[in-house]
Amino acid sequence: MLSRHLKVTLYSSVFFMLMLAALPAVSQTKRKARAEAAKEGAPEHSFKFKTIVIDPGHGGKDPGAHGAYSNEKTIALSIGKKLKVAINNAISGVNVIMTRSTDKFIELHRRANIANENNANLFISIHCNSSPERVSPNRGVLLLVYGFHRKGEQLEALRENASIFIEKDYKKKYNGYGDDAALNAIVLAAFQQRYRKQSVQFGNLLNHQLKVNNGRKSLGVREQGVLVLQQSSMPGMLLETGFINNPTDEKYLNSEKGQNDIVQSILVAIKKYKESFE
Repeated sequence: MLSRHLKVTLYSSVFFMLMLAALPAVSQTKRKARAEAAKEGAPEHSFKFKTIVIDPGHGGKDPGAHGAYSNEKTIALSIGKKLKVAINNAISGVNVIMTRSTDKFIELHRRANIANENNANLFISIHCNSSPERVSPNRGVLLLVYGFHRKGEQLEALRENASIFIEKDYKKKYNGYGDDAALNAIVLAAFQQRYRKQSVQFGNLLNHQLKVNNGRKSLGVREQGVLVLQQSSMPGMLLETGFINNPTDEKYLNSEKGQNDIVQSILVAIKKYKESFE
Protein backbone atom coordinates (compact mmCIF):
# COMPACT_ATOMS: atom_id res chain seq x y z
CA MET A 1 0.00 0.00 0.00
CA LEU A 2 1.26 3.45 -0.87
CA SER A 3 1.48 5.92 1.99
CA ARG A 4 -0.80 8.96 1.85
CA HIS A 5 2.25 11.24 1.52
CA LEU A 6 3.59 9.26 -1.43
CA LYS A 7 0.17 9.23 -3.13
CA VAL A 8 -0.12 13.01 -2.82
CA THR A 9 3.42 13.39 -4.17
CA LEU A 10 2.67 11.15 -7.15
CA TYR A 11 -0.65 12.86 -7.94
CA SER A 12 0.99 16.30 -7.72
CA SER A 13 3.86 15.19 -9.91
CA VAL A 14 1.52 13.78 -12.57
CA PHE A 15 -0.43 17.04 -12.55
CA PHE A 16 2.73 19.09 -13.07
CA MET A 17 3.94 16.73 -15.79
CA LEU A 18 0.62 17.16 -17.63
CA MET A 19 0.97 20.94 -17.35
CA LEU A 20 4.50 20.73 -18.68
CA ALA A 21 3.39 18.55 -21.58
CA ALA A 22 0.73 21.11 -22.45
CA LEU A 23 3.23 23.96 -22.79
CA PRO A 24 4.17 23.27 -26.45
CA ALA A 25 0.48 23.24 -27.43
CA VAL A 26 -0.14 26.48 -25.57
CA SER A 27 2.90 28.06 -27.23
CA GLN A 28 1.69 26.89 -30.64
CA THR A 29 -1.74 28.42 -29.97
CA LYS A 30 -0.14 31.71 -29.03
CA ARG A 31 2.00 31.70 -32.16
CA LYS A 32 -1.10 31.14 -34.31
CA ALA A 33 -2.92 33.96 -32.53
CA ARG A 34 0.00 36.32 -33.13
CA ALA A 35 0.12 35.33 -36.81
CA GLU A 36 -3.60 36.01 -37.20
CA ALA A 37 -3.23 39.35 -35.42
CA ALA A 38 -0.39 40.30 -37.76
CA LYS A 39 -2.52 39.46 -40.81
CA GLU A 40 -5.33 41.67 -39.54
CA GLY A 41 -2.97 44.52 -38.75
CA ALA A 42 -3.53 44.27 -35.00
CA PRO A 43 -0.57 45.25 -32.80
CA GLU A 44 1.37 42.42 -31.18
CA HIS A 45 2.16 42.40 -27.46
CA SER A 46 5.94 42.59 -27.60
CA PHE A 47 8.14 41.33 -24.78
CA LYS A 48 9.37 44.07 -22.47
CA PHE A 49 12.45 43.62 -20.36
CA LYS A 50 11.53 45.68 -17.32
CA THR A 51 12.42 43.99 -14.00
CA ILE A 52 15.70 42.71 -12.59
CA VAL A 53 16.07 41.12 -9.16
CA ILE A 54 19.49 41.34 -7.51
CA ASP A 55 20.06 38.75 -4.80
CA PRO A 56 23.05 39.41 -2.49
CA GLY A 57 23.76 35.96 -1.09
CA HIS A 58 23.58 34.95 2.58
CA GLY A 59 23.08 37.64 5.26
CA GLY A 60 22.33 38.00 8.96
CA LYS A 61 22.97 34.77 10.87
CA ASP A 62 24.32 33.21 7.64
CA PRO A 63 27.70 34.85 6.89
CA GLY A 64 28.53 32.56 4.00
CA ALA A 65 32.18 31.82 3.27
CA HIS A 66 35.03 33.47 5.18
CA GLY A 67 38.36 34.87 4.09
CA ALA A 68 41.25 36.04 6.25
CA TYR A 69 39.43 39.26 7.24
CA SER A 70 36.08 39.40 5.44
CA ASN A 71 32.97 37.35 4.81
CA GLU A 72 30.78 36.56 1.81
CA LYS A 73 27.56 38.23 2.98
CA THR A 74 29.23 41.65 3.32
CA ILE A 75 30.94 41.57 -0.08
CA ALA A 76 27.79 40.30 -1.83
CA LEU A 77 25.67 43.10 -0.33
CA SER A 78 28.19 45.80 -1.24
CA ILE A 79 28.36 44.63 -4.87
CA GLY A 80 24.57 44.26 -5.00
CA LYS A 81 24.00 47.86 -3.84
CA LYS A 82 26.53 49.21 -6.33
CA LEU A 83 24.91 47.20 -9.11
CA LYS A 84 21.45 48.57 -8.35
CA VAL A 85 22.73 52.16 -8.55
CA ALA A 86 24.61 51.44 -11.78
CA ILE A 87 21.55 49.90 -13.48
CA ASN A 88 19.29 52.75 -12.36
CA ASN A 89 21.76 55.29 -13.75
CA ALA A 90 22.49 53.53 -17.04
CA ILE A 91 19.31 51.71 -18.13
CA SER A 92 16.01 53.55 -18.28
CA GLY A 93 12.67 51.83 -17.85
CA VAL A 94 14.04 48.94 -15.79
CA ASN A 95 12.87 48.33 -12.23
CA VAL A 96 15.58 46.96 -9.94
CA ILE A 97 14.56 45.01 -6.84
CA MET A 98 16.91 43.63 -4.19
CA THR A 99 16.10 40.56 -2.12
CA ARG A 100 17.93 42.23 0.76
CA SER A 101 19.46 45.68 1.18
CA THR A 102 20.64 45.20 4.79
CA ASP A 103 22.49 42.55 6.78
CA LYS A 104 19.39 40.37 7.07
CA PHE A 105 18.87 36.64 6.70
CA ILE A 106 16.42 35.89 3.88
CA GLU A 107 15.35 32.29 3.31
CA LEU A 108 16.18 30.84 -0.09
CA HIS A 109 12.57 30.18 -1.04
CA ARG A 110 11.67 33.78 -0.11
CA ARG A 111 14.41 35.13 -2.39
CA ALA A 112 12.92 33.22 -5.30
CA ASN A 113 9.41 34.29 -4.31
CA ILE A 114 10.42 37.96 -4.41
CA ALA A 115 11.50 37.50 -8.02
CA ASN A 116 8.39 35.49 -8.92
CA GLU A 117 5.96 37.92 -7.28
CA ASN A 118 7.49 40.84 -9.18
CA ASN A 119 7.46 39.02 -12.55
CA ALA A 120 11.19 39.53 -12.91
CA ASN A 121 12.84 39.07 -16.30
CA LEU A 122 16.26 38.30 -14.86
CA PHE A 123 17.50 37.01 -11.49
CA ILE A 124 21.13 37.66 -10.49
CA SER A 125 22.43 36.08 -7.29
CA ILE A 126 25.79 37.40 -6.06
CA HIS A 127 28.16 35.23 -4.03
CA CYS A 128 31.82 34.52 -3.26
CA ASN A 129 33.43 31.18 -3.86
CA SER A 130 35.50 29.18 -1.37
CA SER A 131 37.46 25.95 -1.27
CA PRO A 132 38.09 23.49 1.59
CA GLU A 133 41.66 24.67 2.20
CA ARG A 134 42.26 27.44 4.74
CA VAL A 135 44.10 29.35 2.03
CA SER A 136 42.82 28.52 -1.43
CA PRO A 137 45.17 28.14 -4.41
CA ASN A 138 42.15 28.74 -6.66
CA ARG A 139 41.21 32.11 -8.15
CA GLY A 140 38.65 33.56 -10.49
CA VAL A 141 34.94 33.73 -11.23
CA LEU A 142 32.41 30.96 -11.67
CA LEU A 143 28.96 31.39 -13.23
CA LEU A 144 26.21 28.93 -12.30
CA VAL A 145 22.92 28.42 -14.10
CA TYR A 146 20.32 25.91 -13.01
CA GLY A 147 20.44 22.58 -14.80
CA PHE A 148 20.76 18.84 -14.50
CA HIS A 149 24.25 17.94 -13.37
CA ARG A 150 26.44 14.91 -12.99
CA LYS A 151 27.01 13.48 -9.52
CA GLY A 152 30.65 14.55 -9.43
CA GLU A 153 29.78 18.20 -10.13
CA GLN A 154 27.52 18.88 -7.13
CA LEU A 155 30.03 20.41 -4.67
CA GLU A 156 29.21 24.03 -5.49
CA ALA A 157 25.46 23.40 -5.46
CA LEU A 158 25.68 21.67 -2.08
CA ARG A 159 27.67 24.58 -0.63
CA GLU A 160 25.18 27.20 -1.80
CA ASN A 161 22.15 25.10 -0.82
CA ALA A 162 23.52 24.60 2.71
CA SER A 163 21.85 27.85 3.80
CA ILE A 164 18.50 26.08 3.99
CA PHE A 165 19.58 24.06 7.02
CA ILE A 166 19.49 27.30 9.04
CA GLU A 167 15.79 27.66 8.22
CA LYS A 168 12.91 26.18 10.18
CA ASP A 169 10.89 23.41 8.50
CA TYR A 170 13.27 23.33 5.54
CA LYS A 171 12.05 19.87 4.47
CA LYS A 172 8.51 21.19 3.99
CA LYS A 173 9.62 24.35 2.18
CA TYR A 174 11.99 22.62 -0.23
CA ASN A 175 9.96 19.54 -1.14
CA GLY A 176 11.89 17.25 1.17
CA TYR A 177 15.38 18.45 0.24
CA GLY A 178 17.78 16.17 2.05
CA ASP A 179 15.05 13.53 2.40
CA ASP A 180 13.44 11.27 -0.22
CA ALA A 181 11.22 13.56 -2.32
CA ALA A 182 13.38 13.38 -5.44
CA LEU A 183 10.35 13.12 -7.71
CA ASN A 184 9.08 16.61 -6.84
CA ALA A 185 12.54 18.03 -7.39
CA ILE A 186 12.65 16.47 -10.86
CA VAL A 187 9.28 18.01 -11.77
CA LEU A 188 10.36 21.47 -10.57
CA ALA A 189 13.63 21.11 -12.45
CA ALA A 190 11.74 20.28 -15.65
CA PHE A 191 9.86 23.58 -15.40
CA GLN A 192 13.08 25.51 -14.78
CA GLN A 193 14.65 24.00 -17.90
CA ARG A 194 12.38 26.30 -19.95
CA TYR A 195 14.69 29.17 -18.98
CA ARG A 196 17.96 27.32 -19.48
CA LYS A 197 18.75 28.81 -22.90
CA GLN A 198 18.31 32.41 -21.75
CA SER A 199 20.22 31.74 -18.52
CA VAL A 200 23.16 30.28 -20.43
CA GLN A 201 23.00 33.18 -22.91
CA PHE A 202 23.29 35.75 -20.11
CA GLY A 203 25.97 33.69 -18.37
CA ASN A 204 28.09 33.60 -21.54
CA LEU A 205 27.70 37.36 -22.04
CA LEU A 206 28.82 38.06 -18.48
CA ASN A 207 31.64 35.54 -18.63
CA HIS A 208 32.99 37.30 -21.73
CA GLN A 209 32.91 40.68 -20.00
CA LEU A 210 34.67 39.38 -16.89
CA LYS A 211 37.38 37.62 -18.89
CA VAL A 212 37.99 40.07 -21.73
CA ASN A 213 37.26 43.47 -20.16
CA ASN A 214 38.40 42.73 -16.58
CA GLY A 215 41.05 40.15 -17.34
CA ARG A 216 39.64 37.81 -14.69
CA LYS A 217 40.37 34.12 -14.68
CA SER A 218 37.14 32.18 -15.17
CA LEU A 219 36.04 28.66 -14.34
CA GLY A 220 33.29 29.10 -16.92
CA VAL A 221 29.51 28.81 -17.07
CA ARG A 222 28.30 25.62 -15.40
CA GLU A 223 24.97 23.99 -14.73
CA GLN A 224 24.28 23.12 -11.10
CA GLY A 225 21.29 22.22 -8.95
CA VAL A 226 21.21 25.49 -7.00
CA LEU A 227 17.87 25.76 -5.17
CA VAL A 228 17.48 29.54 -5.34
CA LEU A 229 17.66 29.27 -9.14
CA GLN A 230 15.45 26.20 -9.30
CA GLN A 231 12.57 27.94 -7.57
CA SER A 232 12.71 31.18 -9.57
CA SER A 233 10.51 31.19 -12.69
CA MET A 234 12.69 33.30 -14.96
CA PRO A 235 16.20 33.22 -16.46
CA GLY A 236 18.75 33.48 -13.69
CA MET A 237 22.37 33.07 -12.74
CA LEU A 238 24.46 32.75 -9.60
CA LEU A 239 27.77 34.61 -9.89
CA GLU A 240 30.68 33.46 -7.75
CA THR A 241 32.71 36.67 -7.90
CA GLY A 242 35.97 35.12 -6.69
CA PHE A 243 37.54 32.89 -4.03
CA ILE A 244 37.27 34.72 -0.73
CA ASN A 245 39.85 32.44 0.89
CA ASN A 246 42.43 33.25 -1.78
CA PRO A 247 44.46 36.30 -0.58
CA THR A 248 44.64 37.95 -4.01
CA ASP A 249 40.95 37.43 -4.77
CA GLU A 250 39.91 38.53 -1.28
CA LYS A 251 41.81 41.80 -1.63
CA TYR A 252 40.24 42.38 -5.06
CA LEU A 253 36.71 41.59 -3.84
CA ASN A 254 37.00 44.01 -0.93
CA SER A 255 38.45 46.86 -3.03
CA GLU A 256 36.39 49.63 -4.63
CA LYS A 257 38.08 48.93 -7.96
CA GLY A 258 37.33 45.23 -7.82
CA GLN A 259 33.70 45.72 -6.91
CA ASN A 260 33.24 48.44 -9.53
CA ASP A 261 34.87 46.22 -12.18
CA ILE A 262 32.44 43.42 -11.39
CA VAL A 263 29.47 45.80 -11.44
CA GLN A 264 30.45 47.26 -14.80
CA SER A 265 30.85 43.80 -16.30
CA ILE A 266 27.38 42.80 -15.10
CA LEU A 267 25.95 46.09 -16.37
CA VAL A 268 27.37 45.64 -19.89
CA ALA A 269 26.14 42.03 -19.97
CA ILE A 270 22.64 43.15 -18.95
CA LYS A 271 22.61 45.78 -21.71
CA LYS A 272 23.63 43.26 -24.34
CA TYR A 273 21.15 40.69 -23.03
CA LYS A 274 18.35 43.27 -23.06
CA GLU A 275 19.27 44.35 -26.61
CA SER A 276 18.90 40.76 -27.80
CA PHE A 277 15.14 41.02 -27.15
CA GLU A 278 14.79 44.36 -28.88
